[in-house]
Amino acid sequence: MKFLSEIEEGKKAKVLHIAGGMGVRQHLSTIGIHVGDTVLVKRHAVWGGPILVEVHGSEVALGRGVASKVQVEEV
Repeated sequence: MKFLSEIEEGKKAKVLHIAGGMGVRQHLSTIGIHVGDTVLVKRHAVWGGPILVEVHGSEVALGRGVASKVQVEEV
């Protein structure tokens, strides 16, 4: 199992668990990321910065702190 922050550009991953508190889970839910969803990593800058993902046809940027709380498996 990996975290979303570890997935390379162009790879898809299925969300297995959100390890953060209620605030993190609520934020992700608001932008459309839930357990069971498949996300596509569009941009993953090596030197930091947000991670751009596509979920349900929309692109969203996630900070690395939030992305490191989302447990995924590559699909």
